[in-house]
Amino acid sequence: MPKVSSVVVPYAAYLRVYEPLGAFPEPERSHWARYARRPDRPSYQDELRRSLADLLPTPPVVVPVHESSDAFVLDVDGVVCVCPWRTRLRGWQALGELAEELPVPVLDAVLPPVVRRQAAQDYERWLARNPDARPWIRTATWQVPLNWFVLVSDEERRYEKGTAEVPPLLRYRTPMVQARRRVARGLRTLRDTVDESPLIDGLVDVGRWLEEFHPRSLVELDYGGLVHVLPAGELEGDHSAADVAEGIEALRRGDGAAAGEAYVRLVERWRAVRDRRSAN
Repeated sequence: MPKVSSVVVPYAAYLRVYEPLGAFPEPERSHWARYARRPDRPSYQDELRRSLADLLPTPPVVVPVHESSDAFVLDVDGVVCVCPWRTRLRGWQALGELAEELPVPVLDAVLPPVVRRQAAQDYERWLARNPDARPWIRTATWQVPLNWFVLVSDEERRYEKGTAEVPPLLRYRTPMVQARRRVARGLRTLRDTVDESPLIDGLVDVGRWLEEFHPRSLVELDYGGLVHVLPAGELEGDHSAADVAEGIEALRRGDGAAAGEAYVRLVERWRAVRDRRSAN
């Protein structure tokens, strides 16, 4: 497959759901079955390169004209599982979140108001025809939301240092049933011990999203491009899922001191990552 660019686009983490082929209706199921047999399937960096290339024209193409027919594919014990990119849908959703992250003058300079208005109108019309649409991938820039770590355990962590040719890798994969169970347990503990918390709101949101998928799906938390900004030593020592689990368990036991220590470790680790965004 020809590459749009040789530039590695970094600094985004991903939460993905891979559904078994049986979860898809026809003719989409047959499309993904054929797609899974292709030897030239693109990577997550290819998806990012394509998105970056769309921003180069004037005016920029903020949302693809057509929905992507690509996906990430896993073979889980002989069962083919697919995570569709749905780049167009995710582009619309990301555009709606930009206003919360960028000052208006910066946003207007990057994406002119007329372009944003047209994209918003297109999304509104599309959503009226597809009210049940949801993405298989969630993206976070310069961080991994703490509520994502509730879904996985340290035992499911996979870390590879990488080489000069291959970047490092840090990810977690877990069965959907485990992810949902951990969300339920985490919410129960937090609601019993904390009056209010952004972690509760985030867990409610991600829990509702997980309910949209087949119960035999697989959930993947991937540090993605964050591995390019974090030193190898920090990556290797990053056990954020263990810290989150330890903090929630401490709350369940009524050990506020231990919960506070786990929380401080997490806050300091991820504050250091976000500080690199400001220094860039």
